[in-house]
Amino acid sequence: MSHRNARLTVHGRRLLVTRVRSGRPVAHVAAEMGISRATAHKWIRRWRREGETGLVDRSSRPHRTPHRTSATVEDRVCWLRRDRKLGPARIGPVLGLPASTVHRVLTRHGLNRLAWLDRPTGAVIRRYERDRPGELIHVDVKKLGRIPDGGGHKVHGRDVGRPIRGMGFDYVHSAVDDHTRLAYSEIHADEKVATCAGFLTRAAAFFHASGITRIERVLTDNAWAYRKGLAWKDVLNKLGASGKLTRAYRPQTNGKVERFNRTLLDEWAYLRPYTSNDERSAALADFLHTYNYHRCHTALGGQPPINRVNNPAGQYT
Repeated sequence: MSHRNARLTVHGRRLLVTRVRSGRPVAHVAAEMGISRATAHKWIRRWRREGETGLVDRSSRPHRTPHRTSATVEDRVCWLRRDRKLGPARIGPVLGLPASTVHRVLTRHGLNRLAWLDRPTGAVIRRYERDRPGELIHVDVKKLGRIPDGGGHKVHGRDVGRPIRGMGFDYVHSAVDDHTRLAYSEIHADEKVATCAGFLTRAAAFFHASGITRIERVLTDNAWAYRKGLAWKDVLNKLGASGKLTRAYRPQTNGKVERFNRTLLDEWAYLRPYTSNDERSAALADFLHTYNYHRCHTALGGQPPINRVNNPAGQYT
């Protein structure tokens, strides 16, 4: 693999081959390019044996590792991780291994983060992503307590007599595209069938204006409005989309919008103390613009969602 002080890049290796093929001695070309004759001969041999592909960087990983931890020991490490949820510092003494070795084994098997495991069963949570924009839209509702005028307890503390109770709730309806993570949200006073159906119509219009021209499936939880609502089903029919429901009590299935809800709370709803409900509601539009057009997303190679709409293959450089 190339390093920052390497004398030869792929372009330099091609140049080396070209000069040698012209009939010049390898030793002279090596001296001109500031490399040893052995290095020059190595790349010439690779080019003659493999052609152009022989000049490309390859992994420096060895073909075999005689001292690698045995498969039996690795199985025991993985079992202790899944069954007991132990970390490297505790698994190491049990098996007589350094904690660093245990950590490498866990990383090799995708078990180094407990957040990646289903805590009751210890099974690795399978992450999925649809292949194209619009193939699957996740929809969910987040309920937030309304803020009284002058601010709630985040501004004044939990003083006795302040109207922090009985203010009612805002229902934040959100839709997230599975492939691009492009998101759309609205605040409503309820989550009734007509409200959900109207939200889906406007969300589809937003996605269409953003470049996602067709919605194939809409995934929701098992709320009554999504299961039985005729208006909801009418909107799905008009969009030519099929409705899908998650398994009961399995929010991981709808994980894209569930994760978006958490971001919504951290970077909008609880970002700062608001002095009124209207002030918080007005800040939603700025959050959505930042999320869709400017916020870096780790699942998208550090790019904002709108970039993947314009580049569906997700080939970031």
